[in-house]
Amino acid sequence: MSDILRELLCVSEKAANIARACRQQEALFQLLIEEKKEEEKNKKFAVDFKTLADVLVQEVIKQNMENKFPGLEKHIFGEESNEFTNDLGEKITLRLCSTEEETAELLSKVLNGNKVASEALARVVHQDVAFTDPILDSTEINVPQDILGIWVDPIDSTYQYIKGSADIKSNQGIFPCGLQCVTILIGVYDIQTGVPLMGVINQPFVSRDPNTLRWKGQCYWGLSYMGTNMHSLQLTISRRSGSEIHAGNTGSEAAFSPSFSAVISTSEKETIKAALSRVCGDRIFGAAGAGYKSLCVVQGLVDIYIFSEDTTFKWDSCAAHAILRAMGGGIVDLKECLERNPETGLDLPQLVYHVENEGAAGVDRWANKGGLIAYRSRKRLETFLSLLVQNLASAETQT
Repeated sequence: MSDILRELLCVSEKAANIARACRQQEALFQLLIEEKKEEEKNKKFAVDFKTLADVLVQEVIKQNMENKFPGLEKHIFGEESNEFTNDLGEKITLRLCSTEEETAELLSKVLNGNKVASEALARVVHQDVAFTDPILDSTEINVPQDILGIWVDPIDSTYQYIKGSADIKSNQGIFPCGLQCVTILIGVYDIQTGVPLMGVINQPFVSRDPNTLRWKGQCYWGLSYMGTNMHSLQLTISRRSGSEIHAGNTGSEAAFSPSFSAVISTSEKETIKAALSRVCGDRIFGAAGAGYKSLCVVQGLVDIYIFSEDTTFKWDSCAAHAILRAMGGGIVDLKECLERNPETGLDLPQLVYHVENEGAAGVDRWANKGGLIAYRSRKRLETFLSLLVQNLASAETQT
């Protein structure tokens, strides 16, 4: 197995430990929030926060990878700036120090001298994490380091993370909001072609022990490289009975099932919602977090995640895209799909991860400008797209 993927799984688990540690104590948590600077903000949100957890997670991932794979740090890109300003107006650049004591000292400056909080966080940051997976452990694959770039979203759905709702009920396995929608996303791509090769999605808050109130998480991964496709759900899928029809199945029987299911953002355009309701009926689910919605497709809870706006970014989609490629699916540009003529036999417009948007500034340089559709089965996607295009066209002729 790729040593890089193995290390990314370990650092994602360390990152999940940091995310959980920062949420355990409300008083501590309030110290960890800083409003993002103007150029860092996502225009979708009126108020956009970064948390110390965000920045810590990103720096832990960067510096752990740098230590194990020198030179790779130049190709690790993330959503967050690692600069903080404390109450004294001091600008502090947050980084992982070589010892727990030094990290605690630096964190103490960010946390305005809160020694207990700083030491607790430093302890988690420097804790060793082991990760085992039967599929991953049974295979050896070497991916050359010099072709790799990495996109990191340290805590996707920061708003849900800050809000911290722990008692949200799921709708057919899909959580509309709450801590379950929080994900840590690490996507690896080919810097020459922009094709996603490896992905890790860590969901830190999956289930909570009713006695200790401590959370347990779940990690998903995939690798698609030079004809080798592997993912963490292989055993789960192979155990399913052949007669079972499951939303998102990639088998031929499911490919011709007429009913579709989709997960969408609550801010989705009304025209898309109306067309979707004619394609999917009542099997449309709203959920928070781009990473979580993509994960719903990975898990097979829905066929499609569709988003028509330009407010998701390369760090939101790269991890899930790599996992879905390993499963036979992918993530495509919605706008280009709607403009494409399927009869010409053109390939689906897969998202790529190595090129900036021309003429854009700030975070918009890396926006998925045409929106996106995440899917597990190409056949089902083709059928879904033809139905969606028909319904969007009929809606336009009626207006």
